Amino acid sequence: MLDDTLTELAKILEERKGADPDTSYVAKLYSNGLDAILKKIGEEATETVMAAKDGTPKRIVSEIADLWFHCLVLLAHQGLKPDDVVQELARRLGRSGLDEKAARGNK
Repeated sequence: MLDDTLTELAKILEERKGADPDTSYVAKLYSNGLDAILKKIGEEATETVMAAKDGTPKRIVSEIADLWFHCLVLLAHQGLKPDDVVQELARRLGRSGLDEKAARGNK
C-alpha cells in the first residue's frame, strides 16, 4: 500500500506542474518556487515536533502526513521520485546508522 500511495501521489504532483495556480494548491507552491516549498516543509516539521511533544497519536500521524506530502512536492519540484528515496533507504537497510553516518562523513 505504501508504494502504491506514494506512486499515485507522485503522478498527481507531476500533473499539478501544469495546473493553474489559482485552482491548485500544489501548482501554487510550484509557481512560488523552491523557497516557498522549503518554507512549508519547515513549518510542517515544526508542527510535527510540537505534535510529538503533545503525544497525541492522531495529531502526530496527521502532521507527519503533511510533512511527507510537502517532501513529495519537493521531490517532484526537483525532478525526483519517491522511489529514489525508497531505494536509498533500501541501500541503508541492515546497516548500522552509526556506520552509515560515518560513511557520509557527517559528525
